[in-house]
Amino acid sequence: MNKYWRHILLLSVIIVSFVAMMSKEPFGQDLQYHNFVDRRSILGIPNVFNVTSNIPFLFVGLIGLIYCLNNKQKEAPWSWVVFFLGVTLVCFGSAYYHWTPNNQTLVWDRLPMTVGFIGLFIALLSEYVNPKIEKYFLFLAIVSGFSSVIYWHYVDDLRFYYWIQLIPLITIPVVLILFKAKYTHSLYLIFALFFYLLAMITERLDKEIFSFSGELLSGHSLKQLLASFGPHLVYLMLKNRQLK
Repeated sequence: MNKYWRHILLLSVIIVSFVAMMSKEPFGQDLQYHNFVDRRSILGIPNVFNVTSNIPFLFVGLIGLIYCLNNKQKEAPWSWVVFFLGVTLVCFGSAYYHWTPNNQTLVWDRLPMTVGFIGLFIALLSEYVNPKIEKYFLFLAIVSGFSSVIYWHYVDDLRFYYWIQLIPLITIPVVLILFKAKYTHSLYLIFALFFYLLAMITERLDKEIFSFSGELLSGHSLKQLLASFGPHLVYLMLKNRQLK
């Protein structure tokens, strides 16, 4: 028990967070979420800035994907590929959703997001806890992520999906605290987490930021630009890190 107390504590965090989320009352998608403040159209593209602000995900995702395919990571080679594949697909899924925002198109926004979250989650556990985690749990985790979106779509219950989105954010600081990093530049993960949290804040201030900027940029468009910094920092971490 003394040898594995870190593993037990990490597993407890994962289980407790899942139980806490699923013990809440079921809640569905707020339809007001689709009412973004910036609805300008340019050259026939509706909601143009919410659509085009997804382009950075394409470039960041492809750069990371190509790097990971050409430079296989030792402990979690396929998890990092899955992560950057998810980031790449977010560009198309999110652009499609913002072209016509509704619950049906939102499915295609959230599916690639879960791929990215799951890839990051399994990569972290494989590198910091046990490299066998990828072999035994990557496929199962991807299926769980897809299931969370399908479950929300048909049952209108977001609890499972929110947990899938939340768990990598919880485990990043917990893993960094409990386990020794094998590589340098691990703080890039904290910086990536910071940009993602900042993106979540700007999303909630959609109208306020749009008004403050003189209607140049909405909070939701800014959210997507900030969120793309996260995977870019992960790419820089992988590219520059070395074994300690």
